[in-house]
Amino acid sequence: MVELATLIVGVTAATIVLCVSPLRGLIVYVAVLAWYPSFLSVPIGTIDLTVNRIVMLALFVKLFIHQDAIKKFNFETVDILIIIYFILQVTANIFTADSPAQLFENRAGAAFDMILPYFAVRLILRSKQQYTVLLKAIMVISVPLVTVGLWQCLTGHNPFGFVWQYYAWASDMSFTQLHRSGLFRANVIFPHPIMYGLFFAMFGPVCMGLLRQPKQHRELCYLGAAVMGVGVFTSMSSGPVLALMLSLSFMLFYKFRKSWRLAIAVAVAMCLTVEVASNRHFYDVLGRFTFNPGTAWYRGRLFEMAFFEGGMSGHWLVGYGQVDPGWGPKIDYRDFTDIVNHYVLVLVRFGLIGLIPFIVLLVAVLKRLIGAFRMNLSQEETWIAWCVLSALFGLLGGMFSTSLFGQPIVGFYMIMGFAVTMSDILGKKRIVRVRRRRNPS
Repeated sequence: MVELATLIVGVTAATIVLCVSPLRGLIVYVAVLAWYPSFLSVPIGTIDLTVNRIVMLALFVKLFIHQDAIKKFNFETVDILIIIYFILQVTANIFTADSPAQLFENRAGAAFDMILPYFAVRLILRSKQQYTVLLKAIMVISVPLVTVGLWQCLTGHNPFGFVWQYYAWASDMSFTQLHRSGLFRANVIFPHPIMYGLFFAMFGPVCMGLLRQPKQHRELCYLGAAVMGVGVFTSMSSGPVLALMLSLSFMLFYKFRKSWRLAIAVAVAMCLTVEVASNRHFYDVLGRFTFNPGTAWYRGRLFEMAFFEGGMSGHWLVGYGQVDPGWGPKIDYRDFTDIVNHYVLVLVRFGLIGLIPFIVLLVAVLKRLIGAFRMNLSQEETWIAWCVLSALFGLLGGMFSTSLFGQPIVGFYMIMGFAVTMSDILGKKRIVRVRRRRNPS
């Protein structure tokens, strides 16, 4: 029955996508991503199609019908790098997957969650007007989601809790309400409260790009910021709070952005001071400012196990694949390894074949976005780009505290798409400084 309902919702949303413009189709995709559980699926052979994957298929059919988007698209270096990163993931898993069927099923799902959302953004967003419409839609979509999350946080009742018994990848799942600090941790339809909070922690800073636009947009922006902040808080999770705090700190640095070298030097000096003057590492000290310092300790030990205590011994090149590396009992009482660090997760699953290209990809995305600041931008446009950079800064920092899965992994690659296509969004061309050669005389 649930599979039929999932199919009906997916087909209905896909039909809407085929009948509207690509931009509105992308908004429909974000709506189903936020509002339909990513763990409910329609099995077709060994492939599990979720609603957001069905809608993404329809969106690309629409794009191929709407040839203008494809004709105007130009491949950038980052586009090639993300494809290479995906190919190297597949290459690493060839050596670790139990069977070709498992390899195909896993990587096909990954293509829907990372490659297709990224290129959908790259193909569709071509102007500031389109980008503004999308941001306003994301804020509107978030309001009812946060409202339900706030209710769950205060009462402990999740009106969508019953759907967990139909979890596609486990037969014995049931909803368990988590609590912390006298409140309940909201997740609504997300697979975990951390992922629920991260959804708002990553899109909230991006939506703050509307702040310097006309008054009617600013009012909506303040409302959206408040809603996103409540969404992060109701998750009662350290990872989303860390990501949001880093993003907000980066935003506050906007007026002093020309002093970025000094800021980096001060941050490095502070970390080195803690390392020298304290008997703890700097990341252990930072962990004292989280909801649960005990979980921060575990994250530090996980990092040390992976990189300094032989956890990757014999698996550095291609990783462990999709299996548990068995570090849990060596760290604490758990009989499984909770990999709450996205960089460690990439290393465990794909080895250095995956981690090095992933870091190269991130650097290229940041370099491409920072390049937008070399264009002839107004203050309004500079702020739009700065907010995307703030979101990435917070998210990349937050990924040291949590790994991404479910909806946030899709959001992460969408924001990458925002960053890479920022010059198209702002409709500007980069200023090229040509050094004139002196004419000898």
